[in-house]
Amino acid sequence: MSATFDLNERPDYDQVIQTIADYTLSYRIKSEEAWNTARNCLMDTLGCGLLALRFPECTKHLGPIVEGTVVPHGARVPGTSFRLDPVKAAWDIGCIIRWLDYNDTWLAAEWGHPSDNLGGILAVADHLSQKKVADGKDPLTMKDVLEAMIMAHEIQGVLALENSFNRVGLDHVVLVKVASTAVTAKLMGASREQLLSALSHAWVDGQSLRTYRHAPNAGSRKSWAAGDATSRAVRLADIAMRGEMGIPSALTAPQWGFYDVLFSKTNKDQKLKPEDKRQFSLPQAFGSYVMENILFKISFPAEFHAQTAAEAAVILHPQVRDRLDEIDRIVITTHESAIRIISKQGKLANAADRDHCLQYMAAVPLIFGRLTAEHYEDSFHASNPIIDRIREKMEVVEDERYSREYLEEDKRSIANAIQVFFKDGSCTDKVEVEYPIGHRRRRKEGIPLLEEKFRQNLATRFPGQTCDRIFRLCEDQQMLERTPVHEFVGLFVI
Repeated sequence: MSATFDLNERPDYDQVIQTIADYTLSYRIKSEEAWNTARNCLMDTLGCGLLALRFPECTKHLGPIVEGTVVPHGARVPGTSFRLDPVKAAWDIGCIIRWLDYNDTWLAAEWGHPSDNLGGILAVADHLSQKKVADGKDPLTMKDVLEAMIMAHEIQGVLALENSFNRVGLDHVVLVKVASTAVTAKLMGASREQLLSALSHAWVDGQSLRTYRHAPNAGSRKSWAAGDATSRAVRLADIAMRGEMGIPSALTAPQWGFYDVLFSKTNKDQKLKPEDKRQFSLPQAFGSYVMENILFKISFPAEFHAQTAAEAAVILHPQVRDRLDEIDRIVITTHESAIRIISKQGKLANAADRDHCLQYMAAVPLIFGRLTAEHYEDSFHASNPIIDRIREKMEVVEDERYSREYLEEDKRSIANAIQVFFKDGSCTDKVEVEYPIGHRRRRKEGIPLLEEKFRQNLATRFPGQTCDRIFRLCEDQQMLERTPVHEFVGLFVI
């Protein structure tokens, strides 16, 4: 009888892990567009977090685990008075950023919100900057933060181009964890070996299921899942910085690695056939492509696949607002990803369920001419039963061109069209919007509105003089890049 055994020869780190580490440590960002877009992204992301502080369901999660905890050189949570350890601060910042589903988006085979990584980036940078000053050293500057943002966007976004985690049931926040781990470890001063170790732990870590994003379980966890991921990344980076050994074949280890356990098709006895194995595809080198092409949510706090539907609905509002009872049916023409992710019929259980429902996000602006975060709340929904009556009249159909151009590199459209048909046989025009106002193709039109959105969000938390000071700093690229991180974050302290 022959004995079976595992060959115990420790391999080199998986190539994907090495590629991410080498990019993080050695790439030099030369794209002026990327730096400028990162500055706009910083403004927008922080503004989304400030706006979320108006919602008690969000703020109940914030603050130290143990009340009264004092943290030397603690990281601050913008818009609050909290000073926390970097792990919990990353959680809190990530939570407020994502709560209203209003920060940036990346759409490909996998989707997600790369600015979620700012939770870990800002928490670590604020803490380290304060500590360096206390030790008589030069602080980190906001250029370090912008660089980390560009790299985190790139890591998350390029991994998402051809690798669909949602199709195997995993949530996209796995990519937040990986990207945040890489850039926060670099901020901490990681060597290549330490960064490789940190990344391997991010991949081998338990990963979130998408259960909380889909019917019938959609709920508020989707609003703090990214905060949890970026916070976990800070913890893993810290573990690696303390000398913890890595797991070199975290991705490729037969039977036990990420690819075999979580990314491949399995049968009942868990034995993988060669044709069932999946590994990551990296169709292009890491650079600054993702930040340059990032999608901003400017007009609506809504899941991004519905942004153009909401825009089309606003355009149609004047034609239908006085004829709501005369509507026979409404046809929404969309792309495959929107149908798979956010097309829902039936009762919607909570605000998180509503802001991931294509029909709801189209019905509200058709009826009211706008869509705000308050429109998802239970009280608003309960007092406006007409929303569900309009939803019941909606048909959702796929346009194959929309689905195809959604994935084409030179387009990356997120198209929707709406047409309303009335009982008397008349109808509106079919209003089609292929590129949302936050798309790269509409930057000239969109950035002034993005800045106005930031001003309005600042005003929800700070007096006018403070709002003006913060905005003037954020609109000056060179001045912002030179500003020490702890001084910048200090402007946001209540």
